[in-house]
Parts: sequence; structure tokens; C-alpha cells
Amino acid sequence: MSIELPETAGVTEQSPEELEALLDELVIGRDDHLNAPGYVIKPDTVVESLRRLRDDAGFDHLSCVTAQEYDDRYESIYHLKKFDDPTQEVSIVVPADKENPVSQSANAVFRTADWHEREAYDLVGIEYDEHPNLKRILLPDTWQGHPLGQSYDQDQPQVVPLREHKNPLLEDQRAASESETMYLNIGPHHPATHGVLHVKAVLDGEQVVDLEPDIGYLHRCEEQMCQNSTYRYQIMPYPDRWDYISAGLLNEWAYARVAEDMADIEVPEYAQVIRTMGAELCRMAAHFLALGTFALDIYGDFTAIFMYSIRDRERVQNILEDLTGQRLMFNYFRLGGVVWDLPEPREEFIENARDYLEELPTALEEYHDMMTANEILQLRTVDTGVLPPEVAKSYGATGPVARGSGIDYDLRRDDPYGYYDKLDWDVVVEDGCDNYSRLLVRMREVEQSAKIVEQCLDLLEDWPEDERTIQANVPRTIKPKDDTEIYRAVEGAKGELGIYIRADGTEKPARFKIRSPCFSNLQTLPEMSNGEYVPDAIASLGSLDIVLGEVDR
Repeated sequence: MSIELPETAGVTEQSPEELEALLDELVIGRDDHLNAPGYVIKPDTVVESLRRLRDDAGFDHLSCVTAQEYDDRYESIYHLKKFDDPTQEVSIVVPADKENPVSQSANAVFRTADWHEREAYDLVGIEYDEHPNLKRILLPDTWQGHPLGQSYDQDQPQVVPLREHKNPLLEDQRAASESETMYLNIGPHHPATHGVLHVKAVLDGEQVVDLEPDIGYLHRCEEQMCQNSTYRYQIMPYPDRWDYISAGLLNEWAYARVAEDMADIEVPEYAQVIRTMGAELCRMAAHFLALGTFALDIYGDFTAIFMYSIRDRERVQNILEDLTGQRLMFNYFRLGGVVWDLPEPREEFIENARDYLEELPTALEEYHDMMTANEILQLRTVDTGVLPPEVAKSYGATGPVARGSGIDYDLRRDDPYGYYDKLDWDVVVEDGCDNYSRLLVRMREVEQSAKIVEQCLDLLEDWPEDERTIQANVPRTIKPKDDTEIYRAVEGAKGELGIYIRADGTEKPARFKIRSPCFSNLQTLPEMSNGEYVPDAIASLGSLDIVLGEVDR
């Protein structure tokens, strides 16, 4: 493998038996998943179980929390990894009583559990004892029922009583004579919120003393739509619609990886090269838009930097359109490979892509001249939005947000898939922990993505014509064994994009859970903003590069 592993890659690995011995009396059963040992514990021992795994075994990354309902119980699954070695995974399975679904909150151990458990309560109906703020997160507070529950009636009327329309600032107004704070609504319809995001801010003068992101305005129940679709044909078009900012192929790969691992499908090497090239082109396009919108947030420069970034993003989009036939909703991946080979004449496609890559260094120099060397941007971003590495880990931050806080974590290298482990490239890490560092990470990652794409083009150009197999031989109908469970993830443009699937023996998943990197990254916004000024909070939000379609799903 030509890429360099982090110094911590030799972290100690525990066997399933050693982990069971560590949990000891807390374990009441086993429920292993395809890629991780699973331990069943009592609902009132969640904190102690997770704390032992974090402190004594090094599982410091709560990647995802999945909730589901069975005929006889509810169940929460805590998917744990290690930032130093994400190939080491473990699942903690927590059954809850069917009539009284209550489980202990994991928030005391991992802060990211706050939002994940709120989502589980909102959509499935599990209540989490000792949770700091257990209320709905994607649906309105007045919503009746839990849409992913077995007894949910989707035809029931949703009536909002008049009391729900009362003045939300009434109590603040009554206390105005005793307090100097002010309640400020930011969004949900404002350019600086990067979509339909509502931020509830409490200010003391111009400083933020409390901030709460209010999400769910773009929730479309994507998980339930996937649960109603077949593995082989119907699910693949949906991932394009999660992070719809040019990152479609990265999203498609998340589903392809989990389904292929579950069905034991081996993708041809040639198709892996095409996938890797397409994914990195999508990463470049997504990062270009992140740079342009961040410049808009910082100093409102629409005419220069924003249009420059859109210009370069459009050139990447043209290449992707030639490859896939689409500009955003690609639907190019298939289980077992890709839908078709490079467009003909392939020499022209390769030449166009290389021409773009040759001109890219000059364009990146322009960005550095206009952005990283800009005094206004430096004043607005250096030492603002500070996110210490341990805080970022506790919230499950990944992608450029984590790497901007000095966390050397990238699934392309640390949990290799595709063709990444056979190529020469570097993981970009900055240790400034601020808004400026997150900007630098994305700009430098564009260079690394270009380096990967160039190597893929060389391979595709020289690949023997009679070995250009684009798809494996995949069964027409995929029916994994009943109760097969798996969680897999890829490195999306925003971070770790993971999917949990539980099969029930049919051609449709019984549970389909999406682990959105934007969802966990956005949860860090109050940590970055409290105590700073309102413009700093806007810069911090922009540095997260969220897409609400992926946050809400």
C-alpha cells in the first residue's frame, strides 16, 4: 500500500472474548453483526457499558445509534469504532420493553448520543432516561405518533392546537426587565443558514450565550422509503438525494458498500478504479461549492470567489455529466460495479479530464491569493469556531471538520475500500481547530483528489480492453438471510457516511438507517459558537459545510 498509515495504526485489538470479559456481568447475550461482535445489555447499564469500552478498550467513536421495533421489543444499537483504527468495531444492543420502551441515555459518555437518541425517540418511540433534552428533532413537537413504529397510522390527522401558536418569546419578554439577553431567530430561510435551518440564538449584547440548531424542515423519511424498496434495483437512486451538492457518487458508494458486503458481492477491479475516480471528482465539486459559499458567509464576495468556485465546479460537473449522463442525481453505481464504461471516444474523455487537472493548480493559487491570504478572512476565521479534538471526537465529528481539529481519521485509508489503498495520496490534517483550519483542509483535499483522479486516468487509459469488466455477476433478486445485520461506511465529502441494514429474508430491508456526517457535525455548532459574536457563529456554521438534505434525510 503506497499511502502512509498514521502512527497510531498499531492500536491494540481486542478479541470478542476479551471484550465480553471486559463487559463481564453487564452482558446478557450475544447478537453479532457481519462486521462487528454484538453484546446485548440491560437498558439501565448503557452508560457503564459504553464507558468501559471507551476508557478500557479504546472505542472512542460512537459512530451511529440505530433504533428499531420488533414484534416483542424495541431495540437501540450503539455502533462503536476507534478513531485510531475504525476497522475495529463493536455493537452494543439494548432491548427495551414493548409496553414501556425506556432505555438509559448514552449522553453522559458520548455527546453525539444527544441528537441520535432524540431521532430514535422521534421516529421510533424509544424514551431515553437521563437524556438532557429528550424532545422531537426532525418532526414538529406537536406530531402524533412515531413514523417508524409498527403501530403508526400514516392516515391519522395531525392537528396543531391553538396553544402551539402562542408567542414563543412571551416568557423572554416578561423577563426582559430582569435580563439583558435577547432571543434571535436565524433562519430558517436565510442564505447564511445554507438551507432550511433554523438557529435559535440567545445573545448577551452581541455575544452568543446559547445556541440551538432546529432541524427537520427538509425531512423526507428517506430511511422508510429505502425500507419499502428492493436491494437490487430500487434503493440506489435515493442516496443521490441525501447530499445533493455534487456528492452523489459518494452517497451511492455508501449504499453499494454495505449491500455488497452483506450479499458477498465482489466488484471487478476495473469498476473499482472508475468508482474511485468518480467519487473524487464528486469530492472536488462538493469542496468547490463549500469554498464559494464560505466566502459569501465571510465577506459577501459574490462576484469574485463565489463565481470562481462555481466556474471550477461546473468544469467538474461537465466531466461527471460525460461519465454518468447526469449532473446531480447520477444513479451511476450498481451493486457489483457501475452502469456503463467510460464514454466513447474514451480518449477524448480522458484528455478533457487531464486538461482540467493541468489547469487546476493555477486556479488553486488564485483561491489562496483571494482567500487564505486575505486579511479580512483571516481576522474572521483564525481562532474563531474553535473545536478541540477531544470535543470533536465526543460529538462524532468526521471529515474535514474532524481533520481540521487535528484528528487523523479518513476511512479511505483507515478502512480501505475501492482502489484507494493502491494509489499514492495523503490524508490532509490541520491542527488549528478553528474555522481557518477547516477551510485549509478542504482546499488541500482538492489537490489530493486531483492526484487520485490523475492516477485513475492513467490506469484506465492503459487497462487491457478485454479486461474492462464493469459489473460482477449479481443475482437478479437479493434476499439476505433473516436477521442479518451490518453497518458499513465510506468517506463522504462531509465525513463518515454510514448505513446500517437489517435483513428479514425478503428482497427489501427490514431496517435501513442512514448515518449522516452532517447530522453529527452540525451538533458541534453550539460548542463552537457559545461565547463568540454572531458573525463568528455564521462563520462557524459555514465552516461545517452542511447540506440539510443529508442532515434531515
